[in-house]
Amino acid sequence: MPSFLKQLQLPFDVSPTAAAPGRPHQVRLAGGIFGYRLVRARRRSVALCVGTDGIEVRAPRHATLAEIENFIRLKEPWIRKRLAEPRRQPFVWEAGASLPWLGETLTLALQPDRTGANFSGGLLELGLADGSSPRERGLAWMRDRALEFFRERCEVLASPLGLHVSAVGLSNARTRWGSCSAGGRVLLNWRLMMMPARLVDYVVAHELAHLRELNHSARFWEVVGALYPDYRSARRELNEFSRTLPEL
Repeated sequence: MPSFLKQLQLPFDVSPTAAAPGRPHQVRLAGGIFGYRLVRARRRSVALCVGTDGIEVRAPRHATLAEIENFIRLKEPWIRKRLAEPRRQPFVWEAGASLPWLGETLTLALQPDRTGANFSGGLLELGLADGSSPRERGLAWMRDRALEFFRERCEVLASPLGLHVSAVGLSNARTRWGSCSAGGRVLLNWRLMMMPARLVDYVVAHELAHLRELNHSARFWEVVGALYPDYRSARRELNEFSRTLPEL
């Protein structure tokens, strides 16, 4: 089997291609027809990602379709196990609804006679006087807070190793928690704010390590360990938490 046909367990990518949607494909497996999206990227291995919107396969540009589909056949038991897991539940943006927030919980309050958003004492007040929907106002607030928090955590975690981040931005990817470009631009998924802060730090450390090693080699994981010593436990915990988050 070619060396690039290795399952990537975590939804990270070093340098994603411009977020073009994956091409729809089908492959015949023992259990029937399997549909998936294929995304070609600058990477060394094949990654299978099972998300709320289906299956995505990210593959090196040089991998042939036959090689990719043979790999999918080998991973059929794993794929079916993931598909059988409980799906995330859609979140209802209404007064009294609760969201996980950096390891704690925030509760929504709707303010039809106000504008903007205010968070205090675990209560997130969403002003709707300008015609915004609760979802629009809530997501805008979450993304603003996410960018502020990510910039602060990147600065703190990069400092001990003298790593230079050229820019920090938000990602809206469905199957990746973060990415880092060769130019030092770090993108982090705003949905991480629904995780405990320690797991946000792990993802930040993962991406910062790419500033030294733009790959997932043993040397890369040594850098991750220097930034976040308990990364193995955090990696498992991140996978577990990601399956329980509400669908916003």
